[in-house]
Amino acid sequence: MTENSKERLPHLLIKDSVTTESYSRPTQAMGGAGLRTPSRDRQAHSQQLIEQIQHIQSQESGIIEQQKAFGLDVGNGLYLAFESEPDFELKFASLEFHRSGIELCNVKLVDGKTIATVFVPEGKLAHFLTKIAQYQSENTNKNQPKNRELVESISAIKLAAIDALWTDEPELIPDAGQAIWWEVWLRHSERYDCEAFIREHAPQLNLRVSAESIRFLDRTIILVFGTREQISHSIHLLGAIAELRKAKDTADFFTGMSRQDQRAWIEQTLENLTPPPDTAPTVCILDTGINHEHPLLRPVAETTDMHAYIPGWGTDDRNGHGTNMAGVSIYGDLTEALANPLPIQLTHRLESVKITPNPDFHNDKELYGAITRDSIGRVEISADRQRVFCMAVSTTDDRDRGRPSSWSATIDAITSGYEDDQQRLVILSAGNTDPQYRHLYPNNNLTDEVHDPGQSWNALTVGGYTEKVWLDTAANPGWEPLAPPGGLAPASCTSMEWQKTWPIKPDIVMEAGNMATNPAYIQADYIDDALQLLSTGHQFVLGKQLVSFGDTSAAAALAANLAARVQALYPDYWPETIRALLIHSALWTPAMKAVFEPFTTKDKYRQLLRYCGYGVPDEDTLFWSARNELTLVAQDVIHPYTKEGSNVKTRDINLHTLPWPTDVLRNLPPNTQVEMKVTLSYFIEPNPGERGWVNKYRYASHGLRFDVRRPLETLTDFKQRINQKARDEEHAYNGATPDSGQWLLGEKLRSLGSVHSDTWTGQAAELAARGYIAVYPVLGWWKERANLERWGKSTRYALIVSIKTPSVETDIYTAIENQIVIQLTV
Repeated sequence: MTENSKERLPHLLIKDSVTTESYSRPTQAMGGAGLRTPSRDRQAHSQQLIEQIQHIQSQESGIIEQQKAFGLDVGNGLYLAFESEPDFELKFASLEFHRSGIELCNVKLVDGKTIATVFVPEGKLAHFLTKIAQYQSENTNKNQPKNRELVESISAIKLAAIDALWTDEPELIPDAGQAIWWEVWLRHSERYDCEAFIREHAPQLNLRVSAESIRFLDRTIILVFGTREQISHSIHLLGAIAELRKAKDTADFFTGMSRQDQRAWIEQTLENLTPPPDTAPTVCILDTGINHEHPLLRPVAETTDMHAYIPGWGTDDRNGHGTNMAGVSIYGDLTEALANPLPIQLTHRLESVKITPNPDFHNDKELYGAITRDSIGRVEISADRQRVFCMAVSTTDDRDRGRPSSWSATIDAITSGYEDDQQRLVILSAGNTDPQYRHLYPNNNLTDEVHDPGQSWNALTVGGYTEKVWLDTAANPGWEPLAPPGGLAPASCTSMEWQKTWPIKPDIVMEAGNMATNPAYIQADYIDDALQLLSTGHQFVLGKQLVSFGDTSAAAALAANLAARVQALYPDYWPETIRALLIHSALWTPAMKAVFEPFTTKDKYRQLLRYCGYGVPDEDTLFWSARNELTLVAQDVIHPYTKEGSNVKTRDINLHTLPWPTDVLRNLPPNTQVEMKVTLSYFIEPNPGERGWVNKYRYASHGLRFDVRRPLETLTDFKQRINQKARDEEHAYNGATPDSGQWLLGEKLRSLGSVHSDTWTGQAAELAARGYIAVYPVLGWWKERANLERWGKSTRYALIVSIKTPSVETDIYTAIENQIVIQLTV
């Protein structure tokens, strides 16, 4: 469902929510809510809907005659748009009736109204007349009107126009007379081949159909070129369309241009461009250098911000990889930026350290960590500013198998501020699978492991997925996309074969492009630039200024783009917080989940996490809250340990008293299902020596965990339970009754690494009683190795809590915002 009316509200940063408790030794999801419908006058409402359908019936014969005159003898029928009242739900699932061929095509949210578009075959309007007549005059055994929820949820019934089938952003629909490529989603029919049907009849409407198509179980997608008027006419004549979208512009459109044509598109984009302020955060690319005089990079890059690990290398990019990274880190996929005629406000700037002349050239292995550390130090000395570091250089072997290396441990030290108490956000690519085995997708991804230093606990490690599945089959006959839409990218490495105790990697996945396969060839190939992203070319003076780019390098650059935009929007957020938000906002696509369904055990979720991390960040959730979906952000400090005599002991438990929408949640209808997501993020100091990483030789300096008060648990009981749990990570507490509701991952699975994220689902009344979250320490080498005298250190953490209610009319945002204002006033 497209939620075009979602209000964008800033996340709520809460302060002074913590009560620090000294550690002391202590002496199933319910059923869903019913549909909420507007108050209706039974007779008047039913009569109004009957008259609307009768009016449609009076037009049906004329439309069907047009279809038959056009030469169609199958698929005749009408498209109807069923609307709800603003801010009320529509029982759209009940609109479909397969026995009569009535099919629900799409559902979307526009200006608070739910609109469902339904295809109704010739002569089947009587189905809805019967439903409404039963509501008007018949009762159920419980003395309720028959079909009450369905009929009362409907506000109006109309003949659908093109807007009802358009499911893309409203502003993308073309103007009158403007011809574009449309992404046409076709219904599935038992009686005829909808794709062949469209291809046969499209020429009569002067529509051009692309050669390629994508088939799903109940949808086929094709590209059709034509005007809005031509498509509008076709939906009345061709009853095979389920929805319409604007076709995605792909990299091949631009890479196939001449250098002069590319320049024209770049100049148009530059005219719409507003550079970021000098004080904006930066993305620092650790790579092969950057040719920053590229026209698209010049507004965000200065010569003084270009560096090299070895000055003799120069700061320029002779390979191309660094300049490719730069373009994506600033603009995202340039295909979208160039094709968008709207103004572009850039939010961050660009820095570079050339750490290698060539991504295939490797310095002495033992120096990888040192090169990274010294390169970061070099850029920080030159300027004091907020920045995100991004590196897609990695080793190609996988012998670490998730275990810490000198390189990954150095990154953990850099990010944690081990040497200088300055925390940093470092984004790494997960590394790429071996190209010669990618035709074995996805099995090859399962065994090709995240490359060093991607196993770093503190870094945000980024794998790849893809939505790029279009290629020119006329120019490349016999070739098909290798990965399905929403699936893991062919290049993305995983941690499937790592030990169960190692952190989840990758953390998230971003677009990494696709490849194609052909039965006539063994290996997969980058056969078409449409399967890749678009970025800035390093040979822009004499060669192409725009080039294709992909794999997990592009994915890491996209993640850096998101992170820098979050930093620009919320300048008070810590690196730990930005990492937490990117993970907290991530969702798994259906294609990712399909690999491991059904999720009958927690181990299935473990496999999913090791395959693609927490999924793809949702930008709306990442940047904004809404009235009924809000995000609370807490940044705080805890002292995990203290020393008494010669013994180091657990010291503090932080109890967060959150501003909680208690009254709003309690006033929701009984059994209303709500969702709470909690993410805890902190940076550990490493202990990389391979000595089993248990007891005193643990890798992590400390661990933190979160727990939420249970609905029937008193605050005193909650504190006692947390005290018990804080004793020791190895001694699970079993004295309390199981938590109500459902944690998706569960305590054991979510506790890996240094970022912990889980989602609870349950009744609103239960959530109303949960406004306390404890953050507490577990074992680490700070405690076990007292001689190193790190036991007295404090550690920062970010706690992200989101609440989501099903109805857009539920305003939990204002209820919490008012509490925060009152606290600040006091």
